[in-house]
Amino acid sequence: MRITQGAFSFLPDLTDDQILKQVEYAMSKGLALSVEWTDDPHPRNCYWDMWGLPLFDCQDASALMYELNECRKLNPEGYIKIQAFDASLGTESCVLAFMASRPASEPGFYLARTEGVGRFQKYAISSYAVEAKPAGCRY
Repeated sequence: MRITQGAFSFLPDLTDDQILKQVEYAMSKGLALSVEWTDDPHPRNCYWDMWGLPLFDCQDASALMYELNECRKLNPEGYIKIQAFDASLGTESCVLAFMASRPASEPGFYLARTEGVGRFQKYAISSYAVEAKPAGCRY
Protein backbone atom coordinates (compact mmCIF):
# COMPACT_ATOMS: atom_id res chain seq x y z
CA MET A 1 0.00 0.00 0.00
CA ARG A 2 1.30 3.45 -0.89
CA ILE A 3 0.27 6.53 1.09
CA THR A 4 -0.89 9.33 -1.21
CA GLN A 5 -0.91 12.71 0.51
CA GLY A 6 0.01 16.05 -1.01
CA ALA A 7 1.06 17.05 -4.50
CA PHE A 8 2.87 14.53 -6.72
CA SER A 9 1.79 11.61 -4.49
CA PHE A 10 0.44 9.57 -7.40
CA LEU A 11 3.76 9.88 -9.23
CA PRO A 12 6.87 7.81 -8.50
CA ASP A 13 8.93 9.13 -5.59
CA LEU A 14 10.76 12.36 -6.38
CA THR A 15 14.53 12.20 -6.64
CA ASP A 16 16.66 14.64 -4.65
CA ASP A 17 17.26 16.65 -7.85
CA GLN A 18 13.51 16.91 -8.45
CA ILE A 19 12.92 17.91 -4.83
CA LEU A 20 15.64 20.56 -5.16
CA LYS A 21 13.91 21.98 -8.28
CA GLN A 22 10.58 22.20 -6.39
CA VAL A 23 12.28 23.92 -3.46
CA GLU A 24 14.04 26.40 -5.77
CA TYR A 25 10.72 27.15 -7.50
CA ALA A 26 8.95 27.74 -4.16
CA MET A 27 11.74 30.00 -2.94
CA SER A 28 11.66 31.98 -6.20
CA LYS A 29 7.99 32.71 -5.47
CA GLY A 30 8.85 34.02 -1.98
CA LEU A 31 7.31 31.07 -0.13
CA ALA A 32 8.48 29.98 3.33
CA LEU A 33 9.40 26.29 3.51
CA SER A 34 9.33 23.77 6.30
CA VAL A 35 10.12 20.09 6.79
CA GLU A 36 7.67 17.88 8.74
CA TRP A 37 7.70 14.18 9.58
CA THR A 38 5.51 11.51 11.16
CA ASP A 39 5.37 7.77 11.69
CA ASP A 40 1.56 7.82 11.53
CA PRO A 41 0.35 9.24 8.19
CA HIS A 42 -3.32 8.72 9.04
CA PRO A 43 -5.51 10.66 6.58
CA ARG A 44 -6.85 12.82 9.43
CA ASN A 45 -3.39 13.42 10.91
CA CYS A 46 -2.65 16.70 9.16
CA TYR A 47 -0.41 18.04 11.96
CA TRP A 48 2.91 16.30 11.60
CA ASP A 49 5.96 16.98 13.78
CA MET A 50 8.01 19.96 12.63
CA TRP A 51 11.66 19.40 11.91
CA GLY A 52 13.15 22.60 13.26
CA LEU A 53 11.68 25.97 12.46
CA PRO A 54 10.30 27.02 9.06
CA LEU A 55 12.89 28.63 6.78
CA PHE A 56 11.14 31.99 6.42
CA ASP A 57 13.77 34.21 4.82
CA CYS A 58 16.04 31.51 3.46
CA GLN A 59 16.89 31.85 -0.25
CA ASP A 60 19.34 28.93 -0.37
CA ALA A 61 17.68 25.66 -1.43
CA SER A 62 20.67 23.66 -0.20
CA ALA A 63 19.79 24.71 3.39
CA LEU A 64 16.41 23.00 3.12
CA MET A 65 17.98 19.95 1.47
CA TYR A 66 20.43 19.76 4.39
CA GLU A 67 17.51 19.80 6.87
CA LEU A 68 15.67 17.17 4.82
CA ASN A 69 18.69 14.85 4.84
CA GLU A 70 19.19 15.32 8.60
CA CYS A 71 15.53 14.44 9.15
CA ARG A 72 15.96 11.35 6.95
CA LYS A 73 18.96 10.21 9.03
CA LEU A 74 17.10 10.40 12.33
CA ASN A 75 13.73 9.16 11.03
CA PRO A 76 14.49 6.42 8.49
CA GLU A 77 11.12 4.73 9.06
CA GLY A 78 9.14 7.97 8.95
CA TYR A 79 7.22 9.90 6.36
CA ILE A 80 8.73 13.29 5.55
CA LYS A 81 7.02 16.10 3.68
CA ILE A 82 7.98 19.58 2.57
CA GLN A 83 5.46 22.38 2.89
CA ALA A 84 5.51 25.84 1.34
CA PHE A 85 3.58 28.72 2.92
CA ASP A 86 2.44 31.98 1.36
CA ALA A 87 2.29 34.99 3.71
CA SER A 88 1.49 37.57 1.01
CA LEU A 89 -2.16 37.92 2.08
CA GLY A 90 -1.30 38.39 5.76
CA THR A 91 -1.92 34.76 6.67
CA GLU A 92 0.29 31.71 6.52
CA SER A 93 -1.50 29.52 3.98
CA CYS A 94 -0.03 26.23 2.80
CA VAL A 95 0.12 26.42 -0.98
CA LEU A 96 2.29 23.37 -1.68
CA ALA A 97 2.96 20.16 0.22
CA PHE A 98 4.60 17.00 -1.04
CA MET A 99 6.18 13.83 0.32
CA ALA A 100 9.95 13.95 0.20
CA SER A 101 10.67 10.61 1.85
CA ARG A 102 8.82 7.50 2.98
CA PRO A 103 9.80 4.21 4.63
CA ALA A 104 10.87 1.27 2.48
CA SER A 105 7.89 -0.73 3.74
CA GLU A 106 4.65 1.15 4.38
CA PRO A 107 2.54 -0.54 7.06
CA GLY A 108 -0.87 0.68 5.89
CA PHE A 109 -4.25 0.83 7.63
CA TYR A 110 -7.12 -1.40 8.63
CA LEU A 111 -10.82 -0.81 9.16
CA ALA A 112 -11.90 -1.39 12.77
CA ARG A 113 -15.59 -2.08 13.40
CA THR A 114 -17.35 -1.46 16.71
CA GLU A 115 -20.86 -2.64 17.39
CA GLY A 116 -23.20 -0.18 19.06
CA VAL A 117 -26.72 -0.26 20.39
CA GLY A 118 -29.07 -2.37 18.28
CA ARG A 119 -27.60 -3.10 14.90
CA PHE A 120 -25.59 0.12 14.69
CA GLN A 121 -22.06 -0.35 13.31
CA LYS A 122 -19.30 2.20 13.80
CA TYR A 123 -16.13 2.16 11.67
CA ALA A 124 -12.72 3.73 12.18
CA ILE A 125 -9.49 3.71 10.20
CA SER A 126 -6.54 2.55 12.31
CA SER A 127 -2.85 2.45 11.52
CA TYR A 128 -0.72 -0.70 11.67
CA ALA A 129 2.27 1.54 12.55
CA VAL A 130 0.53 2.81 15.70
CA GLU A 131 -0.64 -0.69 16.61
CA ALA A 132 2.94 -2.02 16.37
CA LYS A 133 4.36 0.80 18.49
CA PRO A 134 1.79 2.34 20.88
CA ALA A 135 1.98 6.02 21.80
CA GLY A 136 4.28 5.52 24.80
CA CYS A 137 6.81 3.55 22.75
CA ARG A 138 6.98 5.64 19.59
CA TYR A 139 8.94 8.64 20.87
